[in-house]
Amino acid sequence: MDRLQAMHLFVRVAELSSFSAVAQQMGLARSAVTRQIAALEQHLGIKLMVRSTRRLMLTSAGAAYLEKCRVILNLVEVAETGVAEERQTPRGMIRISLPLTYGLMRVAPILLDFARRYPEVQLDMDYTDRRVNLIEEAIDLSVRITSRLGATEIARRIGSSQMQAVASPAYLAEHGTPRHPSELIHHECLSYTTTAESKQTWSFDVDGVLTAYPIRARIHSNNGEALNDAVERGLGIALQPDFIIERSLQSGKVVTILTEFPLPELGIYAMLPSNRQVPHRVRVLMEFLADQLR
Repeated sequence: MDRLQAMHLFVRVAELSSFSAVAQQMGLARSAVTRQIAALEQHLGIKLMVRSTRRLMLTSAGAAYLEKCRVILNLVEVAETGVAEERQTPRGMIRISLPLTYGLMRVAPILLDFARRYPEVQLDMDYTDRRVNLIEEAIDLSVRITSRLGATEIARRIGSSQMQAVASPAYLAEHGTPRHPSELIHHECLSYTTTAESKQTWSFDVDGVLTAYPIRARIHSNNGEALNDAVERGLGIALQPDFIIERSLQSGKVVTILTEFPLPELGIYAMLPSNRQVPHRVRVLMEFLADQLR
């Protein structure tokens, strides 16, 4: 048994939850894939997977072994590609997670240019506003928009976005224009949230101090474009990043308010998993994104 090959097959089967899909992807007979996994289990003396007619599940030992395999295979790849790296053409799969709206509007065209420049790279793009777990979901690189990072997160800043408070002229004509963030409690606010809990305060820079002010919101969404549509329809006030409201501002469908009270700037980051070395192809993509978004 080629142990590294068996580990690679095990990782792919775990990710795709299918022996047949892995066999087809790698040009092997399904029986060959099954035999390799069985031989690996026999070598380890443990059951890695539980198979049924409908689904395939990892055992607890299999889940733990999966993470170790990913680390080992990553180190092998880094060692093999480290020689003359700068002269090497990037190749292989990159799994990338992207925020839905920003990913489609700003990053997708850049990724297509990258794919055209490096034809030996395969891109697997997942668009979601959910904060993904890079390690558990085997993501090589994630683009995240946030005002702050965790202390243990590995990231490179590749851009920035400015938040603005916006409303439609029709809403302001009917309800009045707030002159201070403290007046927002008397207005309809449209809340962006990525969790089940709605955000009940908005923070503004008032006299150099970041201060949280209470709001009331009956419309919540985890997608900025949905909130922008609600703003345009006169349903309330929202805090929106510049890349979402750009066209609405130009058309006059929305206007900025409370401009003398700045909102925190959002950083745009390339996030990397903390449990493995960064392959050459991922570093090349990160440099490409930073250059284009700059």
